[in-house]
Amino acid sequence: MPEFKKILFPVDLSETSPILVEYARAIVKNFSAELHLVNVMRHTLNTTPSLEYTGDDLDRIFASMRQEAKADLEKFASEHFGDLGQVTTAQLTGNPSDEILEYVEAQDMDLVVMGTHGRRGLDKVMFGSVAQRLVQMSPVPVMTINPHRVKS
Repeated sequence: MPEFKKILFPVDLSETSPILVEYARAIVKNFSAELHLVNVMRHTLNTTPSLEYTGDDLDRIFASMRQEAKADLEKFASEHFGDLGQVTTAQLTGNPSDEILEYVEAQDMDLVVMGTHGRRGLDKVMFGSVAQRLVQMSPVPVMTINPHRVKS
């Protein structure tokens, strides 16, 4: 049986993230593994064309958003995994699937546990699926959970 010593749990901090916690916790406990929580923020802002922003304005806005996301990730880690001891958190910026794949390799992860959003139709065509890309490209196993199909 494979050993999973380092487990990556990417979260988007949406309302579905807590639904996935029990799966990540069970696997971490079962393997006495190290847990890494990652959140990826895209480096784009939706701005209204009629408003003018300078580069400095956008940099300040984005820095504030990133700081808030980092605080939210730390709070999520504390609330859901505080009793597990050492939990590594990372707030990343860029394309979510690219950043997660880079993290998997850079941190020598053994397993990724993540949710799917079950995108369909035009949304999937336009934005793709982070989970789908990870399953296809990851050098380590990826366990996906559809939070909308989980039995309670």
